[in-house]
Amino acid sequence: MTRPAVIPTQARTRQVMDQYLNDCRTNGTRPSVLALATALSLSNTTFRRHFPELAAEVSALRSSQSPRPTAEVGPSPYEILAARNAKLRRANRSLTENLHYAAAQIQRLALDNARLREALEASTNVTRIDRIGRPGR
Repeated sequence: MTRPAVIPTQARTRQVMDQYLNDCRTNGTRPSVLALATALSLSNTTFRRHFPELAAEVSALRSSQSPRPTAEVGPSPYEILAARNAKLRRANRSLTENLHYAAAQIQRLALDNARLREALEASTNVTRIDRIGRPGR
């Protein structure tokens, strides 16, 4: 069972709300009831239950405000494409290097296998029959 939340006073809640709304105006963001409730360390439901008039006030401010357009414009489609292309080139370079490493490992394993096979044949006195010089082929 959870402990009951500590409900702040109306004055404290109003003070936090004014500070939060001021921050929203400064940052150019729209206020939300959830963010205000989080600032008071309350759940959204608890805040709405104990402070319905403040929740309605924040909701009205949110719906009446439109977000300010930011001064910075996002990257252009060309910049996005150039960044993706650069990322693909880096990935391709990395994969090519990995492929070369894998080929070198396969070559090393093939040489190790040949040496081990020769050592096994020499230790068991196996005579190798080569196909070179056989008649009929």
